[in-house]
Amino acid sequence: MSEHARRYIAYAPGSFATRKAKTAHGVIAYGVDTVVAVVDPSNAGSSVRQVLPHLDSDAPIVATLQEALAQRPTALLLGTAPQGGALPADWRADVLRAITERLEIVSGLHDFLGDDAEFAAAARLAGTRLWDVRKPPHVPLFSGAAWDAPQHVCLFVGSDCAVGKMTAALELTRAANAAGRTAEFLATGQTGIMIAGKGIAVDCVVSDFVSGATEQLVTGADPNAQLLFVEGQGSINHPAYAQVTLGLLYGSGADSLILTHAAGRNEIDTYGTPILPLTELIALYERLCATVKPAQVAGICLNTRELDDAAARSAIARAESETGLPADDVVRFGPRRLYSALASRLQRKTLPLGSRAAATHLL
Repeated sequence: MSEHARRYIAYAPGSFATRKAKTAHGVIAYGVDTVVAVVDPSNAGSSVRQVLPHLDSDAPIVATLQEALAQRPTALLLGTAPQGGALPADWRADVLRAITERLEIVSGLHDFLGDDAEFAAAARLAGTRLWDVRKPPHVPLFSGAAWDAPQHVCLFVGSDCAVGKMTAALELTRAANAAGRTAEFLATGQTGIMIAGKGIAVDCVVSDFVSGATEQLVTGADPNAQLLFVEGQGSINHPAYAQVTLGLLYGSGADSLILTHAAGRNEIDTYGTPILPLTELIALYERLCATVKPAQVAGICLNTRELDDAAARSAIARAESETGLPADDVVRFGPRRLYSALASRLQRKTLPLGSRAAATHLL
């Protein structure tokens, strides 16, 4: 099967309309491949557009895998993120049925399907592929090669998980390309990899090698690209995921940062840790970069999903006033305005501290 030729069944039983199905949502909204059906008995009989209008898809939602097979799919996408990343026991029969139907199985679970003896044997017999998106390749330690990348590298950082870092990066990638600059999105999580068709899920890389994995994405990017937009993960003061954020911060060799925040969210989800004010987050991210390779926050992407239009515009204006930086909701209001404001900030490379070039540059 050629790359980007899939016709997906998005498998999201009982959860398609919830945030748990963000993988399915992301692939429908931004993927090059087509989602031809969604399996979710709780919304069967509707279309994607009727349940989630913003996804702009008329794919049918059906109750069973058997019904979805009528849409001539070529792949089954496990489109939700079950707690703990394990395959639910009641999914096994449908996954096996899909394998026997010679569908490629695309999974972002922490449980690798290729390590399951029953699935692996069935896939060999059917002549199909099990793509465990989260399974990382061999990656080296960080070497500093990212500092020499010819492209301007822009990393998306956040105030918490699930605030829209991937979405903001994809939207600004689109805007940059539409404006005539060649931009590439670099995926660091399972949904981004399914959308881009490549990447490394850094949350499955041994901690010492996260910076090396990120560097490998940067050095392996299109040499003709002018801009690299690196998908961020976690948050620098997240109790569970800060270490991944730090690995991306240093491994990307970022020249600039975009800060992403869910307007109105005051605590880090599930932990109750206070979300820092935007000015403090900016200072913290920039201070950490300043110790290795200086990079400044160039702008703010606000996720205003929980606000009405008037409140959203007020939150954007307040963020701009507080930080002195351009801000917008690139989903709600489109990315063009923010990209136009950022374009001049995404030109100049920065240099690592300690290099002779950096010393000259700072004089």
